[in-house]
Amino acid sequence: MISKNVIWKPSVTVAAIVERDGRFLLVEENTDRGRLFNQPAGHLDPGESLIHAVTREALEETACAFEPTGLLGVYQYHSSADDVTYIRFAFTGTITGPEPGRPLDAGIIRAVWLTPEEIRRETARHRSPLVMRCVDDFVSGRGVPLDLLYHHSS
Repeated sequence: MISKNVIWKPSVTVAAIVERDGRFLLVEENTDRGRLFNQPAGHLDPGESLIHAVTREALEETACAFEPTGLLGVYQYHSSADDVTYIRFAFTGTITGPEPGRPLDAGIIRAVWLTPEEIRRETARHRSPLVMRCVDDFVSGRGVPLDLLYHHSS
């Protein structure tokens, strides 16, 4: 139970869900749990919009420019491994690149395109259960337009 004096805050993350020719873009990364797969994803920085965060994270992790076209969904996941609750905003979109010579974020081994079946076979190596859930939701046609989001900048 959380004390009344402690302010609990979930960790807000963004993820880029990109499909091309029946394959989905993932990154393989070194983590404290070994080499795992995830969508290009990361944390929302202070003052940053969700759209800026997902385009930045995709570029940093894949060296490719990501153009969001829709919001796939908002996902809540509690990781018992690190006792953190994540709120993930998953965006669909297109990608161009990679930019020649652009380094990938520390810990990122490579970007890879996999079919849903190949992704499902690697379930034990997913960063979280949200990896497969986002692919399944994309395949089922879920999503809403980006204008559902509003960012008030000061």
